[in-house]
Amino acid sequence: MCLLIFSHRTDPRYPLVLAANRDEFHARPTAASAFWPEHPDLLAGRDLAQGGTWMGLTRQGRLAAITNYRDPARTAPAPRSRGELPLDYLTGNQDAESFLLDLLPRAHEYAGFNLLVGTVDKLWYLTNSLPPGACKPQRLQPGLYGLSNARLNTPWPKVVLGKNRLRALLEREELNHTALAEVVGERQLADPDELRRQGLDQGMDPVLSAQFITMGTYGTRSSTTLWIDGKGLARWRESSFDALGNTVEQREESFDLDS
Repeated sequence: MCLLIFSHRTDPRYPLVLAANRDEFHARPTAASAFWPEHPDLLAGRDLAQGGTWMGLTRQGRLAAITNYRDPARTAPAPRSRGELPLDYLTGNQDAESFLLDLLPRAHEYAGFNLLVGTVDKLWYLTNSLPPGACKPQRLQPGLYGLSNARLNTPWPKVVLGKNRLRALLEREELNHTALAEVVGERQLADPDELRRQGLDQGMDPVLSAQFITMGTYGTRSSTTLWIDGKGLARWRESSFDALGNTVEQREESFDLDS
């Protein structure tokens, strides 16, 4: 997944609101989000190549999502798949802080990642992009956040745009999946001058600057919209796309979180 825009405890109507895109090669085998037979309380997509996931929610209210951290200096394959990290949290019973503290000694075994874990009440963030010893779990205060392939709230144009759109959405209307999907649905490339100011005008940076990416063999494979209301009702929709960016499938779930 390459873009997460979310609101954490900023609106009493919706303690958690999230819109996300997963960008991946279209050839990589993937199963759309569903409740897993071996983990019947887990709603998540499945990476069929390595067995992990990029985002999921359980009936008990455990949430996890991961994005890659892009670092040209770290291109060698890592010993372990990043997708196992959200899955381990979602299928375990540790609280988020303990899970991340236990992860720290082996965080270097994974390629660069940004990991979000927690519940509607407490969200935590960890990246392994910092030098050893500097990586520490961070509990998120109530606020509006954006996460792409740099550290949390790095002001990439797609992140800034998403946060502005989500803020405006929460101010003007009741939530629905279609409106929330537009928070991460911009297909136009970012302004070249803005990319230059951010140092994002090299290599593939310009063509990856859109929120929603269509590059033939690589692009936005799915968009997920999720919110949990003040009564603990979770609403989830995942839209899957082909290489041209056309919607090929939508899956929607709604359920009360276990108290």
